[in-house]
Amino acid sequence: MKYILVIFLLVLSVCNLQPAKAASDADSLALLVKTLNSNDNPQVRAILMKGMLSGLAGRRNVEPPKGWKELSKKLTLSEHAEEQALFQQLSQIFGDAEATERALATVDDPNADVEARRTSLRSLLAQQNDQVSMKLEILLDDPAIRLDAIRGYASIENASAPKILLGRYTKFDESMRRAAIETLATRKGYAIELLNAIESGKIAREDIPAHVARSLDVLLGKRFVKVFGEVEDLSADRAKLLAKYKAMCSPEAMEKADASRGRAVFKRTCASCHLMYGQGGKIGPDLTGSNRANLDYILLNSVDPSYDVPEGYKMVLIQTVDGRLINGVVAEEDARRIVLKTVEQPQVVIAKEDIEARKVSSKSMMPDGQLEQMKPQEMLDLIKYLRTTAQVEIEK
Repeated sequence: MKYILVIFLLVLSVCNLQPAKAASDADSLALLVKTLNSNDNPQVRAILMKGMLSGLAGRRNVEPPKGWKELSKKLTLSEHAEEQALFQQLSQIFGDAEATERALATVDDPNADVEARRTSLRSLLAQQNDQVSMKLEILLDDPAIRLDAIRGYASIENASAPKILLGRYTKFDESMRRAAIETLATRKGYAIELLNAIESGKIAREDIPAHVARSLDVLLGKRFVKVFGEVEDLSADRAKLLAKYKAMCSPEAMEKADASRGRAVFKRTCASCHLMYGQGGKIGPDLTGSNRANLDYILLNSVDPSYDVPEGYKMVLIQTVDGRLINGVVAEEDARRIVLKTVEQPQVVIAKEDIEARKVSSKSMMPDGQLEQMKPQEMLDLIKYLRTTAQVEIEK
């Protein structure tokens, strides 16, 4: 019980949730390191280091706290894999060149544990390591880490990224193609090449999800609209559209609809943001307990998702000082960082010192026009699934 209380207070301190009279950051980190040095329980040490990582997420080149060198000697000899992994991540944040080299070696090693490679890659990208950015093209050849490599191009700008991703686009599976499109919509230089590919027909217009179209509109403005057309805002025609879809959802049509097919439509169009029966994303509200039996409720929230957006689900657009555009819903925020939930990743940590511009949109993260992009039968099947009271088998 004593350990739990100490850990709780120390983690609060490092995560910037401490009371006003708490010690400075340097003192808080030194206290954590002192506790780590005096503790021989690997589980307790792992909890403490997780707290440190949580509090330091998004930060780079932090001055090593007092006692870190002594602790390094002890933890380097640890035989506990989790403890070693956490120690290596912290060492990178504290500017340890040897820890960075070990992380690079882990990423390069095809025989290393897949999760260890992914963790090392994410850690190096968070530290803006240029060496790992140059390795991303080679990592695209490795199925185990390919998705992380695609998304890695968003974290660090790489002039070769558009040519590399667009050159491999047709060879990627559906999830990889979507990740490539989302990555190319994070930076203006990337976005220009993506737009050129759309204009030439190399990338189909239908391959551009609505949330990506919004990002491209922000980055490229009129240039994007000239090629792609206006990003639809359907709220002005709300009543007309509601009447249209309600007429389509007649009792006879709903009788012929298939919830199993609808679940497949949900997985493709909604599951990246919404939970349903415990499966899906956590950006938007969990739909399992919502008013899904009410057809009017479903249609209103599908036709005009921005009609009444709760404060916690408003979209935030952040432009970083190095030109990256990120949009998502705020999961956490303190004096030093903001954590966004995005369609692409469940957590993106951004240090406030890296933010150039920030805007809260009146729009929901859920794009307008979702139903308009579906075939009539797909829409009916989705509505049928959304009105189920128990999970159904997904269409194979």
